Parts: sequence; C-alpha cells; structure tokens
Amino acid sequence: MPTINVTDSSFESDVLASKKPVLVDFWAEWCGPCKAMGPALEELAGELGEQAVVAKVNIDDAMDTALAYNVRGVPTLIIFKDGQAVATRTGAMTKSKLTEWLAEFS
Repeated sequence: MPTINVTDSSFESDVLASKKPVLVDFWAEWCGPCKAMGPALEELAGELGEQAVVAKVNIDDAMDTALAYNVRGVPTLIIFKDGQAVATRTGAMTKSKLTEWLAEFS
C-alpha cells in the first residue's frame, strides 16, 4: 500500500478512525530532510502492507492539523493508534529506524 496524502478535511477519517496504526509524516515541500525521507517512507508503506498505514501531511496545506498536534518543525513524525497520538519524533529518520520505531506500536 503506498503512502496516503492527508488533508485537514480527511485527517479524522484517514488517521483517527483507522483500525491500524498510522505513521504520520508532517512535512513541507521546502524541507530538504523531508524530501530525503520520502523514498524511505514509500518503501516502508509498501512493505507494511495491511499491518499499518503511512500518511503524509503537508503542513503548508494542512495548517490546522499541524497546529492541533503542535508541529513546530519538520519533519515531525507521529504514530497514531486507536485514534490517539502515542509517540512523536522530530527530525529525519532512516528506514530501519522508522521500522523499529513503528514495530513498538504494531
């Protein structure tokens, strides 16, 4: 399953209502580290299949959601489980670190 693009209007249905854990990448087009992480997130999404969802929120297009979760810098990654934010990390991560981190909540 590829990453999904989430907006302010789809955040509740795509992330909070998900029956699976969701790794949300809050990113921006102008952010170099965010762009560098893109391929790793796509690969991870493909490998996870039906176990979890990888979602991307462009903070410039979804400011309300970014503010609601106190996103102060990008990339910010938040894992949601059962509609709740359960873990947050800021800064770029390798695919292996993302996999290890997500496994704690799957």
